[in-house]
Amino acid sequence: MIRSSRTGRGHADGGGRGAGAASAAVAVLALVAVTAGCRAEPAGSASAGPSAPPASSPADDGKPGADGTRSATPSASSEPSTKPKAPPRTTEPTPSADPRAEVLMATGSQGKRVRELQARLRQIGHFDRSPTGYYGSVTVAAVQSFQGKRGLARTGRTDSVTWQKLLGMTRTPTAAELNPPTTRPAAKPDKRCMTGRVICISKNSRTLSWMKDGTVLSSMDVRFGSQYTPTREGAFSVYWKSRHHVSSIYHTAMPYAMFFSGGQAVHYSSDFAARGYSGASHGCVNVRDEAKIASLFDQVRNGDKVVVY
Repeated sequence: MIRSSRTGRGHADGGGRGAGAASAAVAVLALVAVTAGCRAEPAGSASAGPSAPPASSPADDGKPGADGTRSATPSASSEPSTKPKAPPRTTEPTPSADPRAEVLMATGSQGKRVRELQARLRQIGHFDRSPTGYYGSVTVAAVQSFQGKRGLARTGRTDSVTWQKLLGMTRTPTAAELNPPTTRPAAKPDKRCMTGRVICISKNSRTLSWMKDGTVLSSMDVRFGSQYTPTREGAFSVYWKSRHHVSSIYHTAMPYAMFFSGGQAVHYSSDFAARGYSGASHGCVNVRDEAKIASLFDQVRNGDKVVVY
């Protein structure tokens, strides 16, 4: 605006300068309004919603407002109502956690005791998948379900009271219940998996089978990349193993990585163990069970076949 006023017509009269200044002010205000609309506001901020009504506004048709006073707005009829009042509703008190109870397991816990907790919850229908040994959101929901059914505070944490109640309603899990081969039946192996040493991976059943000459030695649950970063299908071979690998692109841990196609590898995923199939990889084959992938890593050699179908 300044450049055009100096080079276009020389000196403008006073009215021109006033109009130009007004136009400039309007343009600046418009730019500010546009850019402010692009900025995300934190939840609960003053600009996140409409301003509160003035104090004189009626609150819920004459019901007490936030300050305990009634609105000055008259009712529709000044005649007293003859309709009988409904009795006040009563609600059951929400159980509170026993302050003497010791928290034994909670979000982030892992190990054999968590696996036993999951297996016991599965026996009575509160945990609908195989034990993982990791206390994630699915386990929290399962514990809350159990606590709610037994009249306990739904904290989602396994305290000593919850644990003793669960022990009294379940039996000691068997080895197969604690460490089932997979949560899903393994698919019939592809014909390319029937000879040699093969990591045979089925997208349909979402399982991985470690095979030697057509015999399945172990199976485990796996998940794959999303539609935007799909896991490649075909026959490959392991060309590099990295026990403590960290992705140079996404900067995430990829323990027990066995690379078979570019940057795609079979590896353990703590996110898979915690969230299950609600997530996805960036193209790799994620394994849920850390103990199984660790054992597989020790057995697989560079050059072993990988079949993804």
